[in-house]
Amino acid sequence: MATEDLPDNSKMDHGRARELIGQLARAGVGGISFSAGEPFLYGAEIAELVQLCKEHGIYSRIVTNSFWAKSAQAADTLVLALREKGLCQLRLSYSRWHQQHISRDNVVQAARSCQKNGLPYFISFVTDFSAADDPHEQFLRDHGLLFFPEPVIYAGRAGSLPRRSIQTDYQANCCAMNPYLGPDLDMYACCDAGRHFPATNFFHLGNLRHQSLEQLFVKSEAEPLYNCIRTMGLTNIASYLGLPARQIITYGKCELCRQLFNCPETVARLRGEQRELAAWSRG
Repeated sequence: MATEDLPDNSKMDHGRARELIGQLARAGVGGISFSAGEPFLYGAEIAELVQLCKEHGIYSRIVTNSFWAKSAQAADTLVLALREKGLCQLRLSYSRWHQQHISRDNVVQAARSCQKNGLPYFISFVTDFSAADDPHEQFLRDHGLLFFPEPVIYAGRAGSLPRRSIQTDYQANCCAMNPYLGPDLDMYACCDAGRHFPATNFFHLGNLRHQSLEQLFVKSEAEPLYNCIRTMGLTNIASYLGLPARQIITYGKCELCRQLFNCPETVARLRGEQRELAAWSRG
């Protein structure tokens, strides 16, 4: 998750994390992504959790900034250990912001090690699609690395970054909304910027200290507005509310979501008009 101005160094209790993987498996969860900061600050514990995922038949992925890949040998040591533990994929974060602190050569060495040792990977190239990112994208292409551009999410400290005026096609902007479980055991219905909606706390499902995992999953699946996001998409919801099409296409998906669901008045209206919204269609 994107951090705020004051770093959050909270950490989930390791024993609780082990228990949760078993509970998630019994609930039918098919994949877990370890992220929310830099997982390899706790390398031994993460490796143990990855092995537990393998034992429970859960697909595991780790999101990392590659700080550990300072040499080809260091990269191989970690990648081989992770493959033996059963890790399914490494996701390497890369951007002009990440690379202010981590050498881009680390990312190359991590990716090369994955290629050499048979561990699936991809590079998450975070971008605002400005010309400033062209050299960073070309660097990845020059090295023949597998990457996918992903729009920067303006949440946490990234909320202070200047926003570019974008123009997109008039697309649905549906979202799968994979849940996020934080170290404090708070669970959110969306894994991206879901906890950065301070005016409404719209995506907060509850806390595992007070509710069961099954109850929170049911809440996530049963909420009508969540299902509208998954099926009809954010663009159609915005159109239903009367936002001009010209305005809608200036937002990226997560920004449009924030405009809609971090406004108490808008959320109240949509809750009051759920049937009309679900039945509504353009045309």
